[in-house]
Amino acid sequence: MLLLALTLLQTPQPSKPTIVRSTLTNEAPATKAQTTTSVTQHEYILHNFHTELGPTIPELHLIYGTYGTLDPQKSNAILLPSHYMADMNGYNWLIGPGNALHPETSDFLITSELFGNGRSSSPSNTPPPYDGPRFPVLTIRDNVNAVHQMLTDQLKISHLRAVIGFSMGAQQAFQWAVSYPTYMDRIVATSGTAKTYGHGFARNESQIQAITADPAFLHGDYKSPPTAGLETFNTAWLAWLFGQEYWRQELWKSDFPPGTTVLQVIDHYRHDFIHGDANNLILQLHTWESNDAGATPGMHGSIEQALKSIQVPVLYMPSATDLYFPLTDAQFEAQYIPHCTLLPIPSVYGHPAGAGASPADKLFLNQHIAAFLTEPKP
Repeated sequence: MLLLALTLLQTPQPSKPTIVRSTLTNEAPATKAQTTTSVTQHEYILHNFHTELGPTIPELHLIYGTYGTLDPQKSNAILLPSHYMADMNGYNWLIGPGNALHPETSDFLITSELFGNGRSSSPSNTPPPYDGPRFPVLTIRDNVNAVHQMLTDQLKISHLRAVIGFSMGAQQAFQWAVSYPTYMDRIVATSGTAKTYGHGFARNESQIQAITADPAFLHGDYKSPPTAGLETFNTAWLAWLFGQEYWRQELWKSDFPPGTTVLQVIDHYRHDFIHGDANNLILQLHTWESNDAGATPGMHGSIEQALKSIQVPVLYMPSATDLYFPLTDAQFEAQYIPHCTLLPIPSVYGHPAGAGASPADKLFLNQHIAAFLTEPKP
């Protein structure tokens, strides 16, 4: 249902998974057998990490989850990088019986968490001098490079079957294909692009200003949450979340009690939508803005050159009604990717269609992703 898709965009909630803490290990703890679709949490620590835009950070903590069993050849691994403020459970719409990915029988899934989500290293959980607003912007490439280090160092995985990403996860999938062109067999990108264009900056900056305009924000050194700013942030985000037809057809009525008005729906999301520390929310929006595969070393600032460099097959699935990543952006990018299947999701649900917002969206995604994963290599 739609509310499940919205949950994917919320701040991670406390859970009680198994936690395995390690930095350098000869045998990855994630290879232990798991007989269900439950996720096991892990932590990888990076030392003296060189950020793309700022300082070298002495210690970064990367949280990730694993589903299933890594086979002896380490040939069944699939990476699912997280989207905005999501945790390692952000791809449940794609995992398990009846869906495209099957950790209970064949697939070993790794769900990495973006820096800034409140669990991986973030403004809210990092000690001075990188606490709060002093936490440096970590780019999409920083996140991809950190996960690559974890995969090769801790899990000893030299190749992936696929990278599959929704939204900011799609941004990372494209960056994987440019930075590490032969590391995976293929990529899937849903509701996300290889570059954040000017319109995306305008939207993100409006949401950042919604938070920072609250006097309680105190330039990021707030003593209590800037509640008014966070509520304005939620309202601004909601205006972009769904396609216009979703609102005209009043599809929200299926998720609220009879008689609920549209203003009551908006008020609900104002108070109960994207939760999280204000500095974390802002940090990940800046990470979103950093998305530009054309800025990869060797690509000379050209998104066209970066897309042309992609060697693996790409299943590119924009939502036909996405206001964050409009279909026209995907059409522009797809023409430069050598082996690309552009398959818009025929949905009125806007951006969340890329995470299975409706039963029809979920079915469409799972059927086509499952078929794509079994296609022979070109």
